Amino acid sequence: MTLSPDLVQTLTPLPVLIPMLAAAVTLVGGRRPRFQRAVTIAALAAGLAVSVVLLYLADRDGISSLQVGGWESPIGITLVVDRLSAIMLVVSYVVLLAVMAFAVGQGIHDGNERQPVSIFLPTYLALAAGISNAFLAGDLFNLFVGFEVLLAASFVLLTLGGSADRVRAGVSYVMVSMVSSLIFLIGIALAYGATGTLNMAQMALRLDDVPNGTRMAIYGVLLVAFGIKAAVFPLSTWLPDSYPTAPAPVTAVFAGLLTKVGVYAIIRAHTLLFPQGELDDVLLVCGLLTMIIGILGAIAQSDIKRLLSFTLVSHIGYMVFGIALSTQQGLSGAIYYVAHHIIVQTTLFLVVGLIERQAGSSSLRRLGGLAAASPVLAIVFLIPALNLGGIPPFSGFIGKIALLQAGAAHPSVLSWVLVAGGTITSLLTLYVVARVWTKAFWRARADAPEGELADVSPSALIDESETDIAFVDREDVGRMPALMLVPTFALVAVGIALTVFAGQIIAVTDRAATDLQDRSIYIDAVLGPNYSEQVTATGGDR
Repeated sequence: MTLSPDLVQTLTPLPVLIPMLAAAVTLVGGRRPRFQRAVTIAALAAGLAVSVVLLYLADRDGISSLQVGGWESPIGITLVVDRLSAIMLVVSYVVLLAVMAFAVGQGIHDGNERQPVSIFLPTYLALAAGISNAFLAGDLFNLFVGFEVLLAASFVLLTLGGSADRVRAGVSYVMVSMVSSLIFLIGIALAYGATGTLNMAQMALRLDDVPNGTRMAIYGVLLVAFGIKAAVFPLSTWLPDSYPTAPAPVTAVFAGLLTKVGVYAIIRAHTLLFPQGELDDVLLVCGLLTMIIGILGAIAQSDIKRLLSFTLVSHIGYMVFGIALSTQQGLSGAIYYVAHHIIVQTTLFLVVGLIERQAGSSSLRRLGGLAAASPVLAIVFLIPALNLGGIPPFSGFIGKIALLQAGAAHPSVLSWVLVAGGTITSLLTLYVVARVWTKAFWRARADAPEGELADVSPSALIDESETDIAFVDREDVGRMPALMLVPTFALVAVGIALTVFAGQIIAVTDRAATDLQDRSIYIDAVLGPNYSEQVTATGGDR
């Protein structure tokens, strides 16, 4: 199949435009919930289809760029599609569509009068647009805009319902995000002052002529900003207190995607703007501490949501590990692991939503007997849990092996320390999920310390009460709507597909990593053929 360059140019902005336009339509149609749901699902499905085509074209033909409004680069806004951004778009839209289907199923089952559909759906679509814009951004300020759209939408989603815990968590989340955004703006100002441009391709060339101390300062500021968003230790303490208070669909999409936008930004800055690797040792140490401290925090938790939030932080360390190696093998492993973790972590948070419906709580002090009460729920938890723990032959095992092999092939002693730390973290992750299995699924509920208690209602989008009731008096016992089960099973299937087709997927991530290491490919795609050679030949910038 041959597609014209004009069609490729037409497709490039659609992952951003489709959800943004759909958000406007759903906001206008706020009094018609069925119409809103139909538009939302259709928009996310269309975004997924476009993203798949863009991935196919990027893998077949290489990097493409679009100059928005016809302004010649580097003056105007540039959108760039390469293998990395296309992979992130596809995985993101898979998760966004599945989580939305889960949320729609929950809303239909609970009754629309309890759900703020008129607010939730447009905001969710705006979140999708912000995520897509961040992945496609070809200049630092447009990347900042993507982050800010994420911040605005995520604050609304996090505080839906207005309960005290949610507002408290939302305020904390916004304050941390605003600090991160302020630091990012400082980094943008420093970068612009040193290079005179915000276009990342042109900035990459001009940074080579910037004094080393200034370049290191810019890199350090950007790493702090992106590290907060990615929840890299010691900038990760905000996450476990923010995500668990949100409804199951919101927590799932936050856990799966938002931190990965920060990881993506680190990859882009590390490979395109600062490929010299001066701060690789700092990143390796941060990656190790993120792994170990995150998983130790998970061991100490008795609530599954908080436990999974700490494992989320811990496994960010694997991605930072792969990035900091600055090798093709390490980058390929990190990209594959990002895709794996987005799918698996989202699946597990959706399963927690099902557990809350089945058992009335997500606290291990109250859970028990779930394997006997719902074998289906036991299966849908066990598969992604084993995947997260890195049990062969699942994608978690494949991704970790790829990263550990990359670390073992690296000449530094510190990389071997990371290999040991990654192995220990994997074993402790397996211990954590096994503890959830034995307490929540295997033991009798009567043996749980608070097994006689339950939350007053399943986790809903609003009106979530903190009042406890007797488990036997709880309404809606054991009912898991099919419209909530189907998207969860679909994500489980996607996680299995990452294993079945691991060879083909890793081949794509290998090519993506190769492109990232040769930044002239990106620069020439944005600024024009042979731009980097012309600049070198003339001895200056254009």
